[in-house]
Amino acid sequence: MNYFHFYQIPESFLPDEKAIQTKYYALSREFHPDFYTLESQAKQHEILEKSTLNTNAYRTLSNFDRRMQYILEQHGLLEEGGQNDLPQDFLMEMMELNEQLMDLEMYYDSVQFKIVSDQTNEIEGFLKAAIWPILENYENLPPDAQAEALKQVKNYYLKQRYLLRIKESLNKFASSSDR
Repeated sequence: MNYFHFYQIPESFLPDEKAIQTKYYALSREFHPDFYTLESQAKQHEILEKSTLNTNAYRTLSNFDRRMQYILEQHGLLEEGGQNDLPQDFLMEMMELNEQLMDLEMYYDSVQFKIVSDQTNEIEGFLKAAIWPILENYENLPPDAQAEALKQVKNYYLKQRYLLRIKESLNKFASSSDR
């Protein structure tokens, strides 16, 4: 079952997080397995499934990145081995950052580390600023405009994943750079 339908809220990249939390707590009480110990095995199993669905829905919808991934998957835009290609201009920009990362790996330099870290954060901020209006207006768009918006969100999501890997590499350097 679709998590947004389960929580009876509209599909949105920026939903009311308080409403999600409130719904989670209400359903947690409603589907708590301890309240059904005297019911049939079938009913207990059904309640356990609903309780698990509630937990999974909350974990997904209450987290910005998981929610974005979930929406893209629900629309068939993120599939393993699917068309998850990044734009060439972005890859060229990342090639430069990756070269700097390789240099850092061979010859750590705190000044260069800060430069790469700042560049990564700057790119991340630029990407977020560019996608934010689309995320804010998504649920109010007509279906054909939503389809186009989803393509842009997918592009953002893939770029974010790429930048996350760079940041993870930087964190490794930071933790091992206490030299």
